[in-house]
Amino acid sequence: MSDRTTKEARTMSALDGAVVAVAGAGGPAGRATLLRLAEAGATVVASDADVARLAEAVDAARYAHGGATVIGDTVDLLDLTATRQWAARTEKEFGRIDGLVHLVGGWRGSKNFAETDLADWDLLEKLLIRTVQHTTLAFQDGLQRSDRGRYLLISAAGASKPTAGNAAYSASKAAAEAWTLALGDAFRKAGGEQGPTAAAAILVVKALVHDAMRAERPNAKFAGFTDVTELAEAIAGVWERPAGEVNGTRLWLTEKP
Repeated sequence: MSDRTTKEARTMSALDGAVVAVAGAGGPAGRATLLRLAEAGATVVASDADVARLAEAVDAARYAHGGATVIGDTVDLLDLTATRQWAARTEKEFGRIDGLVHLVGGWRGSKNFAETDLADWDLLEKLLIRTVQHTTLAFQDGLQRSDRGRYLLISAAGASKPTAGNAAYSASKAAAEAWTLALGDAFRKAGGEQGPTAAAAILVVKALVHDAMRAERPNAKFAGFTDVTELAEAIAGVWERPAGEVNGTRLWLTEKP
């Protein structure tokens, strides 16, 4: 191997040629993630409930990285059959599936515990738990067939230390984390003595911040918040680490509570 070839091999991204699905891709975190994955050489298949936001995010990633394959696919993640079809369709079209990044979000809270509205739980259970259940069940087999499969859940520090006014939100996030860790255990068992080839991991933030938020609140400090570009960098970085090192772990992007 020539010196030049060796250098190219060292600089090649672990995501080069990978196929990664991103759920909840239309928001600021999704846009940043699409950009970073495309930059790293991945084929990106994005979904979001908001068709217009999804189209804008996909177009932005394509424009920023000419030649990158970034497509949008409108999927009802509350429908398990539709989610399974999305996973199967993606793997069939591109020949592999190497990742699912779960960015589906939502927040509801109250002034105190006594004023908690259980209607908030009904909504958050669908957004934060049911979509995780469906994507994990739909993508598990494909990720296990990959030599670098990754399932990444973006969670919140509040799942580990709930506050009185965030009971429904924190409980939903905690349940989603537990479900993701169960997938990690399945990957561990499938890997046997040699260890897992796929990984399920949780990236934990206090909250996210982006440029538009800073523009709206120029005097706010956003202490402990994670910028969406930093989150996207951390997401891409998970592929740079061995599956056995990250599987079944919480990767903290903010201070532990």
